[in-house]
Amino acid sequence: MKNLEVNPIGKVVNGEDGTYIEVLPQYIPALKALDGFSHLQVIWWFSDFDSPEARAVTEVPKPYKNAPEVVGIFATRSPVRPNPLALSTAEVIRIDYGKGRIELTYIDANDQTPVLDLKPYTPSLDRVENPRVPDWCSHWPKNIETSEDFPWEEEFHF
Repeated sequence: MKNLEVNPIGKVVNGEDGTYIEVLPQYIPALKALDGFSHLQVIWWFSDFDSPEARAVTEVPKPYKNAPEVVGIFATRSPVRPNPLALSTAEVIRIDYGKGRIELTYIDANDQTPVLDLKPYTPSLDRVENPRVPDWCSHWPKNIETSEDFPWEEEFHF
């Protein structure tokens, strides 16, 4: 197997000016025609967890209170994984094409996190009407809109 190379197209900024993705100048033209999409899928790098030790983790002890005693890392959204990739669906407030800035309501990435790619959220390809999940997480919110009010702190063992 050969190694793959990826390069950031920008970074997440969480600051006094709000939450946004700052796109590198050479990628600003790639933002054309994003107007009208309410959400983006943001592929980003868990840069704070990129170490040989974190990449070696394949199983974790019960990260969620109702989960099995041992959970494979692919059954979690943990940053500790063989390739520290993350995928978040983020709501777009507005796009400043001149600055290459995409203002978001929220993203679960830290300040200065490298962004690898952006894709428009399209229900015809991204929405699943009746997804199945294991019993241990079936009581979690059914959409991103109600997720923010859910008591997530009661779900985790950390």
